[in-house]
Amino acid sequence: MTGRVRTGVLISGRGSNMSALIEAARNKDFPAEIALVLSDKPQAAGIRAAQLAGVAALGLDAKRFAGKPEFEAAMTVALAAAEAELICLAGFMRILSPAFVERWRGRILNIHPSLLPDLRGLQTHERALAEGRAEHGCTVHFVTADLDAGPIVAQARVPVLPGDDADRLAARVLVEEHRLYPEALATVARAIRAGRGAE
Repeated sequence: MTGRVRTGVLISGRGSNMSALIEAARNKDFPAEIALVLSDKPQAAGIRAAQLAGVAALGLDAKRFAGKPEFEAAMTVALAAAEAELICLAGFMRILSPAFVERWRGRILNIHPSLLPDLRGLQTHERALAEGRAEHGCTVHFVTADLDAGPIVAQARVPVLPGDDADRLAARVLVEEHRLYPEALATVARAIRAGRGAE
């Protein structure tokens, strides 16, 4: 089985990295296809963007579920229905449970706006500036139960320039995110396809 790797993308907002992945997957030679976009916020702008791009999209209002296990169970059902083999987090603003991560172990990617293992967590651009760092960037990594701590797939670096504020630095990093995430997804999808051939 050498078909493209069906991939689910989880978002919470506008989904700019999602759009970069969808655009890359338009190329039939790209080793992954975006099978489903799933958001925890039904009104997320990224849902409409995915639909306009011809990709199946679903909003599951996390607040309507009794708790995280029930919400994640609904996500699992949706991902299974889409026959997803791989998950990409693209601005998904919820911490996944250890049980969900274990179920998809080695099959969840995230993009984080720092050069991990430095600056895990939130407000990375502000922290990079406050610490006087000379460079900043982004990292694609596998998701584990520990926040922003999984094995690194790829990184991209940008200089911190004189006069930078958090918005200017974030915009420069975002350009690199949009380039790096499709490349990293392609790398992982090729490895999954190679593993199929060995089965």
